Amino acid sequence: MPGNRSRRRRRRRRRRRRRRRRGSSGGQSRPRSRTARAELSFSVSHVERLLRQGHYTRRLSPSTPVFLAAVVQYLTAKVLELASNEAHNGGRRRITPELVDMAVHNNALLSGFFGATTISQVAPTRE
Repeated sequence: MPGNRSRRRRRRRRRRRRRRRRGSSGGQSRPRSRTARAELSFSVSHVERLLRQGHYTRRLSPSTPVFLAAVVQYLTAKVLELASNEAHNGGRRRITPELVDMAVHNNALLSGFFGATTISQVAPTRE
């Protein structure tokens, strides 16, 4: 049955082409970090290390540092976005600690969350 053999060869070639397109090199793919897999900027390993060194609990779920890193990244992005808006409204080009402080305290949710937090301890400017 020569027809079946050639059909099998064609199928094998198609499979090989698909594998090449996907980016895998013969089944061997580079290991990706948890940070890359979660598409985060904040290091998941670093957050896990801090959680373990803090002795907050005896057991730690594998997803805990991923979730916490995502939350910290979201809060940071939100604060920076609000501070950027404050800078833009004030005609400034740089985000200063005072602008971050204003942005946090002008937002109802963030001001409650960061209620007793001191963001900037900058000496007042002389006039």
